Amino acid sequence: MTSEATFKTIHVSYPEPHLERTKALIKAHPEVKSLFGTNSWSALCIFATVYIQIYLAWFCHDLHILPMIAIAWVVGAVFNHSLLVMIHDATHNLIFTSSSANRWWAMIANIPVVFPTAMGFRTFHLIHHRSQGEMDRDADLAGPGETALIGNSWWKKCLWFLSFYIFYGVVRPARLKKIKYLRDPWIYVNIAMQVIFIAALVWFYGWQSLIYLTLSSFFGVGLHPLGARWIQEHFVIHPNQETYSYYGPFNKVMYNVGYHNEHHDLMMVPWNNLPKVRKMAPEFYDSLVSYTSYWDLITRFIFDPSLTLASRVTRGE
Repeated sequence: MTSEATFKTIHVSYPEPHLERTKALIKAHPEVKSLFGTNSWSALCIFATVYIQIYLAWFCHDLHILPMIAIAWVVGAVFNHSLLVMIHDATHNLIFTSSSANRWWAMIANIPVVFPTAMGFRTFHLIHHRSQGEMDRDADLAGPGETALIGNSWWKKCLWFLSFYIFYGVVRPARLKKIKYLRDPWIYVNIAMQVIFIAALVWFYGWQSLIYLTLSSFFGVGLHPLGARWIQEHFVIHPNQETYSYYGPFNKVMYNVGYHNEHHDLMMVPWNNLPKVRKMAPEFYDSLVSYTSYWDLITRFIFDPSLTLASRVTRGE
């Protein structure tokens, strides 16, 4: 029998930890302000990755299904996840100073991802930073229904990873009724670009190319070592800490996305400067629990029945 308490979040009365650490960090190390700014080279990274993924979609259009799935898991998942990281930097206006330019580059990065997520992510992610742990505002949290559905079964957790895109992109926005994201006209520009791209892709290359890109997205955020990122960032596996960084090898190909405490503390720092934050202020990060292996983390989460979607800190009503 599973205890009902297993599916209850860790509800706290204190505020999220990053604002206070940001103030303390800047006071102790004002030189970190030199790391603030944008990285326009990210646009070149986006363009190159989009080009490669479209090329691979063409390459896979007449492959046997099994090699195509293998390429999507080994290669396509990494490329599409890296594009999601670029969407993330664009969300924080860390590519160009212009908000509109960042939106356009986020939508360009979105192209091989298939699902029109860039503009919706922009809305929900910025709210996540302002309202970390608030159940009625933070899309990073699983709702009670999602948590109960998955429970602590290892195979249901696997299915959750495989369908994470659906939960994050459809189920959670529908739950957060207070956030009127569909009023944003950029959402419809994002949708239109994806519809045009998908139609052109199927017309010129065929359905299997679309399947390759779709699998790349599902694997890139799901049942794959990179899927551990969603566990790494805010799942409470160690007491008294709600945000965690990852300092393993995937940072080399994922634009330092693992430096999550550093990012929450200093959102004005682009991806290339995040490791410098830790080097400049080691006393703020070396004492925090961090990870070096996504393989170990995703395996532990799947097979440890004490870890569920409710293993999160929540605050507010």
